[in-house]
Amino acid sequence: MTDREQYTPGPASGAQVRKDGEKWTLILVRELCHSPEKIWQALTDPAQLREWAPFDADGNLSRVGATVKLTTVGPPTPHVTETTVTRADAPKVLEYNWGGFDMRWQLEALGGGTRLTLWTNIDRRFIAMGAAGWHICFDVLDHLLSGTPIGRIVGPKAMKFAGWQRLHAEYAQQFSI
Repeated sequence: MTDREQYTPGPASGAQVRKDGEKWTLILVRELCHSPEKIWQALTDPAQLREWAPFDADGNLSRVGATVKLTTVGPPTPHVTETTVTRADAPKVLEYNWGGFDMRWQLEALGGGTRLTLWTNIDRRFIAMGAAGWHICFDVLDHLLSGTPIGRIVGPKAMKFAGWQRLHAEYAQQFSI
């Protein structure tokens, strides 16, 4: 049995939602046992993003002003968004816009690891879906950085994954959606 076949996501946790006027923000927090520098590389390097993120990047996201095309993975028709990195304070904060939604990644050293926080604007209708998807992406990232990659689980394939269905229901209940 492979690591992927054995993988089961933990319960919905580390997520909250904020509303500012008509704007909704999903905030996800995960504590990982990897250094901020190692996680920073996984957030900015196109080769590493291909292993865990819900998009491919055609360039490195580690420099302010970098213009990079981000392409969604898995949908019937890939959606390509050109983004410009607006903040890159390695290995602490990374900001850019993906498909019209602001993304802010914060990395805080925590003991021998890192507290990773993602803030992303999201349509209210997709909050539980987004939380479930990012939850699994963070798990896949953790496996990748631990040296036991299980492969990217995103898009329609993620929605068919039994763990995603459970997480979606748990986050929907948590957020009363």
